[in-house]
Amino acid sequence: MSRRGAAEEKTAKYDPIYRNRLVNMLVNHILKHGKKSLAYKIIYRAAKKIQKKTKKKPLSVLRQAIRGVTPDITVKTRRVSGSTHQVPIEIGSTQGKALAIRWLLGASRKRPGQNMAFQLSYELIDAAKGRGDAIRKKEETHRMAEANRAFAHFR
Repeated sequence: MSRRGAAEEKTAKYDPIYRNRLVNMLVNHILKHGKKSLAYKIIYRAAKKIQKKTKKKPLSVLRQAIRGVTPDITVKTRRVSGSTHQVPIEIGSTQGKALAIRWLLGASRKRPGQNMAFQLSYELIDAAKGRGDAIRKKEETHRMAEANRAFAHFR
């Protein structure tokens, strides 16, 4: 039993332009070497490109993309009596959003393109339409969880 007590739930702050927590989470994940202003520039340029390309609000495209990529279930490695098993585990909404953002950014970094704003905008558009590398990653995770459903009792 822990003596320290439960950790406080941290609430994400809002970004300055869209006043949205999701955008701020994206900025904090895209951040490299502490250059937050550069991360904001990348996000806002990507939002402009999304606006131009789809003629929709960039926030709705972002929400739709993250909703499409967020996994319901994932697998965790458990060591049981000398052998390791991939055990399917349901995940919460916050952890699912964090995973979705990580997968979106990873997929957009792998994409060919001129700059990160360009790559991110196209990955978000693809994810909102239900295709792209991040969606493939989610489906792969769900397939792995389904294949290892026999080990669900090891939770």
